[in-house]
Amino acid sequence: MDIVAALFFEDLDTNQVFAGGPTKIDLKGVHFSAAAPQEPPVTMAPHMVVLVREAPDGRGTGALEVRFLRDGEQIARNAQPLEVEPGKFAYRLVRAELPFDSYGTVEAHCSIDGGHTTVVPYTLVPGTA
Repeated sequence: MDIVAALFFEDLDTNQVFAGGPTKIDLKGVHFSAAAPQEPPVTMAPHMVVLVREAPDGRGTGALEVRFLRDGEQIARNAQPLEVEPGKFAYRLVRAELPFDSYGTVEAHCSIDGGHTTVVPYTLVPGTA
């Protein structure tokens, strides 16, 4: 099983092109940074989607783990089982509460069964005055 992509986003919509046909995933508001709603300290809870695929000869099960790290230290974690039909794609939604004492970046380290890690940054920046 492989991670195809991992992104922070604001909204997700799925629909089938025709009954029984392929599914389209529409992502809106894909981002890698966000303006703080107030001066830190602040807690942010961004939505993340992880798109996965299973090889045609795969076993169809695994475990998705997303560790949120700041300066190498884990500040949050999400783990969930995966079941993906061999030869197909799927997605999983991940959300974590990320505390920020100051502006900066947290990295989401995404892996399946402890394999290859996909790293996605999330940076908190000052909002408008």
